Amino acid sequence: MKFTQKRAAVVIGLAFASSATLKLCADGTLGGYQDTPIVPGLKWHVHDGERPIPEVITPGTFSTNEAPGKAPSDATVLFDGTNLDKWKNGNGEAAQWDLVDGVMQVKPKSGTMTSKDEFGDCQLHIEWSAPNPPTGNSQGRGNSGLFMMGRYEIQILDNFNNPTYADGTAGAIYGQSPPQVNVVRAPGEWNVYDVIWEGPRFKDGKLEKPAYVTILINGVVVQNHTMLIGDTPFKNIGKYNPHGETGPISLQDHGNPMRFRNIWVRPLRPVEQPTLAQ
Repeated sequence: MKFTQKRAAVVIGLAFASSATLKLCADGTLGGYQDTPIVPGLKWHVHDGERPIPEVITPGTFSTNEAPGKAPSDATVLFDGTNLDKWKNGNGEAAQWDLVDGVMQVKPKSGTMTSKDEFGDCQLHIEWSAPNPPTGNSQGRGNSGLFMMGRYEIQILDNFNNPTYADGTAGAIYGQSPPQVNVVRAPGEWNVYDVIWEGPRFKDGKLEKPAYVTILINGVVVQNHTMLIGDTPFKNIGKYNPHGETGPISLQDHGNPMRFRNIWVRPLRPVEQPTLAQ
């Protein structure tokens, strides 16, 4: 953009109006200020030209029922349909599930699949499809589970015309928090989970901050910054046991030939948080 006379007039007008020293980039664009107030709790001025700007990445593409989308350029791709190299069996051996037509499919009784990489706070994208035609009912139909850090379960279940107990519904924090709504698609169609995960923090062997999770299923928010009370055992109350700030992504073998595709993760960086202005 050229620094025209008209733009110069705007800059001069802003400077007189705000009594601030306007910082210009080399190309003449507006580059920020250094004599505006400091944002409470931070070291940066309002509109600070010295504050680091966001990294530029290439966004991904949306999936359709026929084909998966692409991951963002800064994502770690855990499964793109070509191999199971990023996964291992729950006992640490080679992955046992089947790779069929670009889809990862549960091999019943083979055990949990666990990512070789570990993650802390992250954005996770995963797509799953339940067997068609469906068999069974309640928890016996199209059941799996997504475990954050290998221990906190987000329920995966074919709940299309298949009611079950509320805290075992698809998108539930298992045994703790039901999803706000049921938006699961019909068996054979693809469901999309987008998970924003904030892991717990421990200090001196004690819980310092609990885990929180936001979940969208097929574009609909079903968990909104929900606090976890602990891990997610069957028929019991969860509790926290100290662990590190990273852990694997795990997928459950519940005996149903569930299918998965397009799995990727983006680690989330800590965000500078301002304090409330006085």
